[in-house]
Amino acid sequence: MANTLLTSDDITREGQRILHQKLNFIGRVNRSYDASFAKSGAKIGDTLRIRLPTQYTVTDGATIDVQDSVQQNTSLTVNNRKHVAMDFSDEELSLDIDSFSELHLEPAMAVLAANIESDMLQNVYKDIYNQVSNVGSDLTYKLVAQGRKVLVDNLSPLDSTVTATMNTTDTVDLNDAVKGLFNPQTTLSEQYREGMLGRQSGFSFFENTMMPRHVTGTDDGTGDYLANDATAQTGTSATIDTGTGTLLAGDIITFGGVFRVHPETKQSTGVLQQFVVTASTGTSATTVTFTPEIFVTGGRQNVSNGIANNAILTKVGGASAAHDVSLGFHRDAFAFATADLEMPRGMDMASRKVQDGLSLRFVRGFDITNSTFISRFDVLYGYKTIRPQLAFRWANN
Repeated sequence: MANTLLTSDDITREGQRILHQKLNFIGRVNRSYDASFAKSGAKIGDTLRIRLPTQYTVTDGATIDVQDSVQQNTSLTVNNRKHVAMDFSDEELSLDIDSFSELHLEPAMAVLAANIESDMLQNVYKDIYNQVSNVGSDLTYKLVAQGRKVLVDNLSPLDSTVTATMNTTDTVDLNDAVKGLFNPQTTLSEQYREGMLGRQSGFSFFENTMMPRHVTGTDDGTGDYLANDATAQTGTSATIDTGTGTLLAGDIITFGGVFRVHPETKQSTGVLQQFVVTASTGTSATTVTFTPEIFVTGGRQNVSNGIANNAILTKVGGASAAHDVSLGFHRDAFAFATADLEMPRGMDMASRKVQDGLSLRFVRGFDITNSTFISRFDVLYGYKTIRPQLAFRWANN
């Protein structure tokens, strides 16, 4: 009986399945798919709009205080495109899908998944301002609990989408700290992700080799930078003076006297609000930019007061301190979006599939110059930190 060749749909569907399985960080975040591109296809730079929750304040007494309903939103741009190209013959298409997958799709999807996930991880961690700091020491079980406390204090839903994505060193320390606590569990195949360790303390734990390692600026962290403005400063930047070291994007800082408030009651917690530097500075910096934006009134109030003159800026970690990063987060802290690429005409094979918000395109064409079939898998994607208060960083080792 004649062999039946694999179709482009067979190949794309299997490639999508493998890619989906290997994305253990992206597979746990909010994944958006814009079906408006399903027919015409999207271009790099197309933008999606994401709504954020409206925030209100409570007023005492009988007199009404009507507030404007200000709908917050953010934009997510699909401005990244990655692909893997290869060549295979019609003879190889006569293989069964498992053999074809082992020979071609597994290695292709593994490297594609790794590069997409690394791209996102190396950038979004710099948006996260809450950090459980333990630079220079091992992760402990108490630090896991402190991470959970960060999410609780920020009113994160404590549901099954809360995840801990750990670097390999933290995984070793975690396994030693909680050995015997992870219980075997039956996991449905569609929920499986590579690197899953188990669920404990409200987190689903995953090991990921693409986790970043952060190196802080040369500022020694002793508070030699001071705020320099007679008026209490708010917003996303502060004028500073007297320091000599650098601050790097991703560094965690605090300002003396600027305390975090409860998200709903707006009462001071007595705990300094953490900020993350968003733009690196030179030595003897005069301005530092950061997130979150400082609000001192209204529904978006997040701190007790603005940055007073001569308030001490303190950087977490010493001068040029290097440390590993692991992330704890609720699914809605981050968004990852894909959009359909255009389907070219005149191809030998062409298919596009979507699974759980991930759109993958496969095409194969004949190279007349070299008399070979050239194939490629493409993903057009974008990502954004949309609710950073629902995430935190562990800084260890």
